[in-house]
Amino acid sequence: MASPKLRCSRFATTSRASPRPSVVTIDDPFITKTNDTKKYKLYQKRKRLSSMSSHLSPWPTYASGQTILHNRKPCSDDYQKQAGSWQQQPQGTTKPRYLEQLENYLRKELLLLDLGTDSAQELRLQPYREIFEFFIEDFKTYKPLLSSIKNAYEVMLAHQKEKIRALEPLKAKLVTVSDDCNRRILAMRAEEKTEISMLKKEKMNLLKLIDKKNEEKISLQSEVTKLRKNLAEEYLRYLSERDARKILIADLNELRYQREDMSLAQSPGIWGEDPVKLTVALKMTRQDLTRTQMELNTMKANFGDVVPRRDFEMQEKTNKGLQEQLDSLRDDYREVRKEHEILLQLHMSTLKERDQFYSELQEIQRTSTPRPDWTKCEDVVAGGPGRWQILAEGKNSDQLVDVLLEEIGEGLLREKDFFSGLGYEESVPPFLRFDGVVENKKPTKKDVVKLLRDAWKERLAEEQKEKFPDFFFNFLERRFGPAEAMAWAYTIFENTKLFRSNEIMSQFYAILMGERSESVYIKQKETITELLKEMTNVDSQNEGLLTMEQLRTVLKSTFPFKKEEKIQELMEAGGWHPNSSNADLLNYHSLFIEDEEGQSVPFVQKLWEQYLDEKDKYLKELKQLLGVELRDEVTLPKVREALMTIDPKLDKQTLNSYLSQAFQLPVTKLPEAGEHKEEGIVTLLQTALQRLQVADIRRVGPREQEPAS
Repeated sequence: MASPKLRCSRFATTSRASPRPSVVTIDDPFITKTNDTKKYKLYQKRKRLSSMSSHLSPWPTYASGQTILHNRKPCSDDYQKQAGSWQQQPQGTTKPRYLEQLENYLRKELLLLDLGTDSAQELRLQPYREIFEFFIEDFKTYKPLLSSIKNAYEVMLAHQKEKIRALEPLKAKLVTVSDDCNRRILAMRAEEKTEISMLKKEKMNLLKLIDKKNEEKISLQSEVTKLRKNLAEEYLRYLSERDARKILIADLNELRYQREDMSLAQSPGIWGEDPVKLTVALKMTRQDLTRTQMELNTMKANFGDVVPRRDFEMQEKTNKGLQEQLDSLRDDYREVRKEHEILLQLHMSTLKERDQFYSELQEIQRTSTPRPDWTKCEDVVAGGPGRWQILAEGKNSDQLVDVLLEEIGEGLLREKDFFSGLGYEESVPPFLRFDGVVENKKPTKKDVVKLLRDAWKERLAEEQKEKFPDFFFNFLERRFGPAEAMAWAYTIFENTKLFRSNEIMSQFYAILMGERSESVYIKQKETITELLKEMTNVDSQNEGLLTMEQLRTVLKSTFPFKKEEKIQELMEAGGWHPNSSNADLLNYHSLFIEDEEGQSVPFVQKLWEQYLDEKDKYLKELKQLLGVELRDEVTLPKVREALMTIDPKLDKQTLNSYLSQAFQLPVTKLPEAGEHKEEGIVTLLQTALQRLQVADIRRVGPREQEPAS
């Protein structure tokens, strides 16, 4: 092994021969600023120390002992003892001069510090920091490493200072919360002491009460014991008296029997019989009497509660009558109870409706605007007050707005001389595909209605059915020629789109645009024709008159699935009112009259409204039975099953037509029930209901009633 001196010299040579310069950069602005401010002072102090020592000594590498400057307070007893020990140490192994200078400097700086302040620890750290800086500056080779170590400690100290500074408010808050909690604890302890004292008092009272009850119990037990003892004595006394009485009675009976025997023995001539024989006969008779008495007692015990048959039958008859009366009263009670429950439900529903109507009334009163004065339209509408009264008769405000808009639109339509073509896009109906300007023919409403009626007549007489828009355009070409057909197509289209309150125009527009199937219009006309035919058959004298009772009968036979209130609505629309009698006559031809502008009488309008309501109700039942959301998919078998459930009387042809319309498949391509291909045919429920809404959907038979539970 090399000697310590040799090892130290090698270390010094290596350090000087291969210096490794390095730069340590710390981004913390606090540390950088602190180092800059102290740089000059450290340089001056280091200069003074460097002037005192020109070289570094390798002590204590080969020294026999090591003297290390301990962390002692400068003015403490330990520090003075340590200083004395330093002075008394032998001078054989002296410290390096540079180390002594550093220790003296450190000792001097520590003595100059004021350690009585709050920041004593930070001030005490400053001399050590300076000593470390001196080491860093002197040891050039290890300066980067020592600087990194120092900077790491400085960063950690700064971080700890920031954390202490951040925790100071929390400390104050913690003290406040601790004081508050102590106050609460003291208050709770005071309350608990009060409650405990009260509970102790109550406990003492209850213990006294328990002691009192125990004393009463002991006294009662002693009294009961005494009474039991007296009772046992009385019981024994009565038993002895009973036994003595029985013995006495037996003795008396024996004496009586002996006296009778003696009297019989003393007078034998009276009876003329042998006394022994009589005695035996008497004993046998007494035995028979005893046996008979026992049987009698047995009969009384067994049949004491038995009544005579006549009384039993009378009571049974009375009981049966009372039972029947009770059953009838129970039935009446059940009926009355059911009626009472129904009335309660009706009362609750009426209360809910009343509250709802009241809230709606308040909301309407709050938000509603004054009702418009429709008489102001008399001077604006063409035709004056007379025509406005005809237009406004029997219409509500919403319908009057439609009428007013139609009148305004009619005026604007008549002022327009030309229509702009809609082009040839696919969204444009085929009969309107034209690019350019077409003439407005400006027909009257009567002319349009007459033209539509002629179109329907030709359509119904047509053998090979083509698509309705194509038929309409071909009809216009045949009627007005190819050159004028497009102008009339635009004119008829704009008029039917405008006059939506006109029945024939609105229905023609809906069929033309594909919103409704033409079978709906055809079926409605067939229904009206059939109803008129039934009325004509009932009118045996061909007078054109029917009684109200005959009208009701015809309506019920023609519409067997309509409820009584629907029949009543049709009769009221036909002219029946509560004061009318069944014998009043009605001109039934007047129920089917249409004016020149295509408007029907209220009876036909009510038929149409009821058809639309019944279709909506039918489709709602279908949706409810399917039990899925509108945006969910339904399969063909599920729809088939639902249709057969809500309408069991559906024939196969009608059912297939409904399914064909819902899934947009030809009837010939519909799979039969039970085939595997059925599950693959699906569509959205909303789409299926919209398609069925377009077609002529109506109930074929009544829905089967569910069995009563």
